[in-house]
Amino acid sequence: MPRTPLRYLPAYVLATALIGTGLGAGTATAASQPPTAVATATPQHTDTTPGPIASPGGNGVRNPFSPAYGANYRHGVMPTLEVKKHMDAWAAANPAPAGTTTGPQTLAYGGGIDGIGVQSGAKVKVYLVFYGTQWGTQTTNSRGDLTFSGDAAGAAGAAQEMFKGIGTNNELWSAALTQWCDGPNVTAGATSCPTNGSFVPYPSGGVLAGSWYDNTAASPAAATQQQLSLEAANAAKHFGNITAAANRNSYYVILSPHGTNPDNYQGPPVAFCAWHSYTNSAILGGGVASGYGDIAYANQPYNIDVGAGCGAGFVNSPGTLDGYTITLGHEWQEAMSDQNPNGGWTNQQSSSPHYGEENSDECAWIAPGTAGGAANITFATGTFAEQSNWSNDTNSCAISHTIRGDVITVNPIPNQAWMVLIPYALQTSGSSSQGKTLSWSATGLPSGLSIALSTGLIAGAPLAAGSGTATVTATDSTPASASTTFSWTVNALLEAVTVTNPGNQTGTVGTPASLQISASDSAGKPLTYSASGLPAGLAINAATGLITGTPTTSATSSVVVTASSGSAFGSTTFTWTVNPAATVDLANGGFETGAFAPWTTTGTASIVSTGAHSGTRAAQLGSTLPTNGDSTATQRFTVPTGSGLLSFWYNLTCPDQVTYDWATATLTDNGTGNTTTVLARTCAASSGWTKVNALVNPGHAYTLTLISHDDNSSLDPTYTKFDDITVTPNPVVNGSFETGTFSGWTTSGAAASIVNTGAHTGTYAARLGSTSPTNGDSTATQNFTAASNDSVLYVYYNQSCAGAVSTDWATVTLKDQTTGTTTTLLAKTCAAASGWKGIGATIVPGHAYTITLTNHDDNKAGSPTSTLFDDVIGG
Repeated sequence: MPRTPLRYLPAYVLATALIGTGLGAGTATAASQPPTAVATATPQHTDTTPGPIASPGGNGVRNPFSPAYGANYRHGVMPTLEVKKHMDAWAAANPAPAGTTTGPQTLAYGGGIDGIGVQSGAKVKVYLVFYGTQWGTQTTNSRGDLTFSGDAAGAAGAAQEMFKGIGTNNELWSAALTQWCDGPNVTAGATSCPTNGSFVPYPSGGVLAGSWYDNTAASPAAATQQQLSLEAANAAKHFGNITAAANRNSYYVILSPHGTNPDNYQGPPVAFCAWHSYTNSAILGGGVASGYGDIAYANQPYNIDVGAGCGAGFVNSPGTLDGYTITLGHEWQEAMSDQNPNGGWTNQQSSSPHYGEENSDECAWIAPGTAGGAANITFATGTFAEQSNWSNDTNSCAISHTIRGDVITVNPIPNQAWMVLIPYALQTSGSSSQGKTLSWSATGLPSGLSIALSTGLIAGAPLAAGSGTATVTATDSTPASASTTFSWTVNALLEAVTVTNPGNQTGTVGTPASLQISASDSAGKPLTYSASGLPAGLAINAATGLITGTPTTSATSSVVVTASSGSAFGSTTFTWTVNPAATVDLANGGFETGAFAPWTTTGTASIVSTGAHSGTRAAQLGSTLPTNGDSTATQRFTVPTGSGLLSFWYNLTCPDQVTYDWATATLTDNGTGNTTTVLARTCAASSGWTKVNALVNPGHAYTLTLISHDDNSSLDPTYTKFDDITVTPNPVVNGSFETGTFSGWTTSGAAASIVNTGAHTGTYAARLGSTSPTNGDSTATQNFTAASNDSVLYVYYNQSCAGAVSTDWATVTLKDQTTGTTTTLLAKTCAAASGWKGIGATIVPGHAYTITLTNHDDNKAGSPTSTLFDDVIGG
């Protein structure tokens, strides 16, 4: 990028700058005469008056050449290299006065805004937002990254791999963040963290939580700060982060596409490469607020467009993406240490030329190979150019930093007295000052006892008498650790009770269960039995140990059975899974009982007595008031012989978009495990009653799940009514040919057979014609009468036709014998390999029909034609 001329700087900035360097002292007209060597001018006057100080949350930067000067929302702004030269020249001419209590670059804690200073506690979740249709066509590469046709430089993939890689490969570039903290124990103005502060955790395993291509519209040619903050709020909603708690540790990078100029970053008046900020009602303007809490975000232009001005080639050659990854890392480091600016860690020394700057600002554009210079950082996902960041710990710009030690506490364990062969469980406990996950280990335990790595539970049965000392240690990922020690004694066994483990159990709601528990006492004493965790409806006989009853609730339970002689006891543990009962046919599909049984519901579900499709009642999932997430109704059922069509009606009220609110339904074949979405996600302000049909196989067990989803927005509560859910008998006999014969059908012509490969559903299909040439029509015909609730007939076919439609074809006709009219469901067609295709026609209840399936072959040796037919189903 060309050097940024001083005419791109506003007059008041130039005037202040020139006075500070002595080049324009005493005259305002100096602003119209740019100096030729600002960087080497000898200051004659030192200006110690701070620049404009913003209200809480503002930058208040003192350096008049900073792109944040007079633009308080540009927190941590990354200047272009040319602008940085002018900033450095001004800083050199305006040093902090002698005698300052801390170094001119020392950062101090701002006291937090809305209780937030840094990204402490949980690991940050980074969300990348590709803003606008100019990114082009989206694809996904082999690494799972979104890629775009409008991104010739590959910036999108680099951004995703960089954030995936942070905290991997033992990199210590991000470890500098672990020195920063917030919380009630950190006082405003502090320049170091107390041990009881809430620290930024080391981001082990990467920080990328999601990527979104927002192609709902083009990105503005020059997006304003307000538009960028609103896009951050849109992203929060897209990713489901619609509460302050969800956004406490979230960070959204708004990536503008090639050719755009967000916040006029290319200038004039002054050029920069990126900045970060956070949303609140004041920033959003006009009293508009997201309602999702404070949202940390960054403005990341496609600064590759300005080349070397924003760091292209700064570390590598050609280094096209150097500046892009450097600015991504610059803003991320600052958002981590100053999440709600300036409530986190910033330079608060009003006399310092770095006043108002953040950790990355103070180390921007330091040449590679020099102290604190930019460098390549290697993550598990690749190598990326990054800059150093200011460290109070080392009083320097650090490209690498030790991970600040986590403070781990292990709670004391009382001395233990155990008995040989008696099972015991002892739960240890501890904590991490940074909220890290702890791993547990132990030495010196008696033989037969061990500690669980993830939970710290010491369990088992001692195998021999003795005594000793055990040490329990908790370790985090840094790794920091702490230990505690306790003494133990194992006494010799005088009496032992042994309970035989019966193994894990399964059952079904409504089906009686019986399980005999066996146990013995070494002294031959009689035993008394007890149990905890039994499924609802089951009980144990205290005298015999027999568990009996009929399960009433579908669930998985952890059961502990204990046998006691009065002076000794023994236990065993196993699981008992109770599955829902499958009804012979789908039951209570009209909800006319006024209850859901045998449906199982979650979320918000009710039976309503107004607006039913038929009868007096319907099921309503969701509510006229906002609800959060899915509300469901589920039923397991078995399709009776002779049935083949599942139908239901829904009436959706969805005043939002299908991205956020919807109705859907799935049907799972419990035998095969296959799940079909019978109602794709849909959102309509008022759909009216709409019918859905789905094919089912006789004898198969299914699970039908009806779902209504609401995003809990007060503006657009979404709910769905469901009614008249039925499994309809098929008026066509043997319509799926699962008898393995043409039973119910009349065949004629050259060739008709039943095949057991390649069926549409189930095992069998009908083939008319042959893989060898045949002469003329091959047909299958059936007469049937539509039942009182029937309205549609489906037919599925799969054709293999090597000729032309003038000589070879398949066709399907349906004649209404009541009216004498004939409908052609499938006009003459010829396809070399059609694959399975469905056709349908409306039928009238009570009318008699004749369905005719036809395959025609002209008997030519080079082009045999045949057609598979299956699932001829009405309902």
